[in-house]
Amino acid sequence: MNFEATEIQSQLSDLAKKFVRNEIFPVVENDEHEEKFRPELIQKLGDLGLTGIPVSEDLEGAGLGYQEYARVIEELAVGSAAYAVSVAVTGLPQAILSKYGTEAQKKKYIPRLASGKAIGAFSLSEAGAGSDAGSLRTSAVLHRSPSGDYYVVNGTKLWTTQADIAETIILMARTGGPGPKGVSAFILEKGMPGLKMGKREKKMGMGISHTMEVVLENVKIPIENRISDEGDGFKVAMVALDSGRITIASTAVGVARGALEVALSHAKTREQFGKPISEFQGVSFMLADMATLLDCSRMLVQRAAWLKDNGKPFSTEAAMAKVFATDAAMKITTDAVQILGGSGYTQEFPVERYMREAKVLQIVEGTNQIQRHVIGRNLVSPRTGSNS
Repeated sequence: MNFEATEIQSQLSDLAKKFVRNEIFPVVENDEHEEKFRPELIQKLGDLGLTGIPVSEDLEGAGLGYQEYARVIEELAVGSAAYAVSVAVTGLPQAILSKYGTEAQKKKYIPRLASGKAIGAFSLSEAGAGSDAGSLRTSAVLHRSPSGDYYVVNGTKLWTTQADIAETIILMARTGGPGPKGVSAFILEKGMPGLKMGKREKKMGMGISHTMEVVLENVKIPIENRISDEGDGFKVAMVALDSGRITIASTAVGVARGALEVALSHAKTREQFGKPISEFQGVSFMLADMATLLDCSRMLVQRAAWLKDNGKPFSTEAAMAKVFATDAAMKITTDAVQILGGSGYTQEFPVERYMREAKVLQIVEGTNQIQRHVIGRNLVSPRTGSNS
């Protein structure tokens, strides 16, 4: 494993950084306040080849790996965690279908997602099934028909990022008995009769990213839209969750880096008692700790990404990266607000937004308490882990 960026990695990072400077920074603060999402920005990212990085070139992807993907997500998160998460969430259907989809499913859905022409979503959580994903109740009942078999799906999903604008949603529903083995995975398409959007959550941060309730009332899903076999849903979901922990950790690194950059600039220019506050030990030590946490976070992310790219088990390492990077982001952004003092608590500077963005990253893709459970369980009873 080489910590030095390759030429292509550097080029992708520079491309994303330029995009953030020209397209995201000018609108992000206003759009956060207005809770306005701009789908055209995802299309522009697609035009740059940044929305399907780990997908094969024959499916409109870049044919690269998660090491490149993580670097791009980090750069986007410096500008806006919401748009970084949007790219990452659109990547979940791509990751799932690349591994478990039929050839017909891959050709139908992945190219539009990988090229930025369509936005994707992943719908797993319910009111009684968050961390305990195996307890979901949304039902999918198989019906046989001469004109083609189909499932009738009923239930309500929560916390589905960008479901209101998604063209393709990966849905987990119960087709069998209790527990994980009774769960199956399906492809929902925008406009299917009976598929409705419920309330949009009012959140403390990431207003650009809409978090939706998804209501399913007798939605007919053709059997060809089932992913893999009945009962494989939990296994399919793990592809999304393990891979998603790398991208959420990458988002945390970007958020933390953005906050550190603002805090460092302020500390070098803000003078008190005749000298920059960066020269006071109390502040310089805070900056040193922030920088150290940031570097450790990025190294953990890159290790998990390297393992995934090389076909090695990475589930434990992805959990470690996620829990460390998101906890570090919370610490770094909070300290950034402190370094800016009263100004840090105002919307004149982005550090208060970074702090609100960091908080949710400790929760999504499995809470950090669940990550610690995964890590501890694998320490006590080692498993091969995911190499998806």
